[in-house]
Amino acid sequence: MTSRKPTKINQVLQKWPRGTVATQEWLNQMQVSSRLANWHVKSGWLVRFGARAFAQAGDRIDWLGGLYTLQTQLGMSIHVGARTALELHGRSHFVPLGREKRVMLISDQPEQLPAWFRNHKWEADLGHSCLSLFKQIPDKAITKLDCGGFKVIMSSAERAIMEQIRKARDNADIMHAYQLMEGLSTLRPDLVQKLLGNCRSIKVKRFFLWSAETAGHAWFERLESSRVDLGKGKRQIYKGGQFNKKYQISVPQRKELPGV
Repeated sequence: MTSRKPTKINQVLQKWPRGTVATQEWLNQMQVSSRLANWHVKSGWLVRFGARAFAQAGDRIDWLGGLYTLQTQLGMSIHVGARTALELHGRSHFVPLGREKRVMLISDQPEQLPAWFRNHKWEADLGHSCLSLFKQIPDKAITKLDCGGFKVIMSSAERAIMEQIRKARDNADIMHAYQLMEGLSTLRPDLVQKLLGNCRSIKVKRFFLWSAETAGHAWFERLESSRVDLGKGKRQIYKGGQFNKKYQISVPQRKELPGV
């Protein structure tokens, strides 16, 4: 009995999850040159997805499939973060997959997304921010979303709420961050402690602690807040709010807060 070795394209397809993009950089590692990739496009095996990017024939690729490629093939720090991560953790009311949904993607370090990802018309409104919010990311602050055939990295709930606070720009954003905090009754205090210890933003640390304490979460009592560097001086976080002496920040008045 004899067996025939699989062709190079078959070997590539076996390692390439359906619904994701293949970059030319990855194809080069798989010994498929740009010239050979072009030949496979002409033969109908591959479809051009953008500059130096390809899809399998017949595939429909959403933003999650594109994100998978950025993470696994290009080694980028971009991930699902902030409010979107909380939504996908089931801690909000909808999953951001439709055209009208705002998806928040966050990078832990400065990086530019490739043209094929930036220029594609995804079926969602994608926003990308480079935050550099933490000095180190604890392993437990990284979780994976199962997309059926592949997985993408996203923030844990503990990390996501801190990212959401960091992105707040006005009173409405601050109030929304507090409303999200109200629903986070099961955060892990050990992970929260590590994230606060690695967080570079004084604003984030102060507002996080104030909102967790105000919301009355049981896990807050297990934090060692005295070990968290909260900096010096006053900070205006909520315009026209009341001053909180403990955390030296302006916050919404108590009558403005839902559930208080």
